[in-house]
Amino acid sequence: MKIAKEAYDLRRGGFTLVELLVVIAIIGVLVGLLLPAVQAAREAARRMSCSNNFKQIGLGIHNYHAAFNQLPKHGTGTFRSSIGSEEGGNPTTGGGQNGMQLSYLVGLMPFIEQQAMWESIANPSRSNVSKTTMTGSWSAMGPGPSQPEYVPWATDISTLRCPSDPGRGLPAMGRTNYAACLGDALRMQAWGSFRFDASAGTWIENSTRAEVTRTTFRGAFGFRKDYAFQDILDGLANTIICGEITTHLGDRDIRTEAPNSSSDQWSAARTGIFLNPKFAETSNWKDPSRPLFWCNGGAGCTNPTLLTGELRKRGFRWADALPIYTGFTTILPPNSETVLETNDGSSCMGSASSRHQGGAHVLMGDGAVKFITDSIEAGNSRAMPVDALSDAGRPSPYGLWGFLGTRANREVISNEF
Repeated sequence: MKIAKEAYDLRRGGFTLVELLVVIAIIGVLVGLLLPAVQAAREAARRMSCSNNFKQIGLGIHNYHAAFNQLPKHGTGTFRSSIGSEEGGNPTTGGGQNGMQLSYLVGLMPFIEQQAMWESIANPSRSNVSKTTMTGSWSAMGPGPSQPEYVPWATDISTLRCPSDPGRGLPAMGRTNYAACLGDALRMQAWGSFRFDASAGTWIENSTRAEVTRTTFRGAFGFRKDYAFQDILDGLANTIICGEITTHLGDRDIRTEAPNSSSDQWSAARTGIFLNPKFAETSNWKDPSRPLFWCNGGAGCTNPTLLTGELRKRGFRWADALPIYTGFTTILPPNSETVLETNDGSSCMGSASSRHQGGAHVLMGDGAVKFITDSIEAGNSRAMPVDALSDAGRPSPYGLWGFLGTRANREVISNEF
């Protein structure tokens, strides 16, 4: 009797199958409720880290200005000696010139705790990505920023990367998520005022181009232009100087992969994005069922021809001053589509963008980092950008977003944004 009672008590102390299933179900519900909170906490931490990176860049820009009385130049470096000369150098013999095409980030290196990187760029070196023997040295300040064998250009720098952006590795070179603000216009965006003079055998500033760029270079940075804080007449606290951008992941994202609008910045009759910034929407290029992606054979849309070759993708080269890589405009709101003027990428309408939910970070002239939402007041997105000399001083048609992107239009910003 005693043995039977003990066996009975042992059976009474265990779990039934139903009880076990109920416990498992409760645990599953709790995990399901907890995981989104964990993901949200992780994203909040990544977003804070991204903001801290931007603060470091802002501090670097201010320290650079204190040292040189100007902002780091966007479109700088060494001139090539003649048209058609090799800018990229050679992985074995070195050499190369960068054609004044280095981004503002290159000059910023010593001011964001990248002194070793700066030393490797500023001096001749004999190392390449493939680690083969070199018989000659790369030129001081490096070859063209498209040279994949030049170690500095191919290096990912953690300060230049947003932790929320998963883009890594080839076919990109060194990526960046932080771009220079080019304002609210497009013309001469990647030409600047310099032009090759065959008789002089070098590049010189052209007076006609200089006059145009004085009208259309309305942002804190301009290609091959020197700017200082004293040029930001709207006030440093009211002017965006840099913005966050996403890098391309190979997925037809409208923010990172660009078709061209077949326009011509030299033509008197404007077409494409020079006439209408919403050219892609007018052309029905976006997938209506997936608005953040270009049409790819879906119903109700037209496939655009996306650029291939030459790796013209957003954020793919941190050292390259071409706007597709390290520039952005305040024409369309954050996380809008990116469209190039032509296949050579000489003008690019690409806004700020990010992998964060609902907006993107921007760096103000006073060093403050703000999170701008996609719904910021952006005026008339179909208005033609400032283009001709007769447009000089015209208020930005792109609302508060356009006002923040221009440095000297004397727009008054009365509300917190």
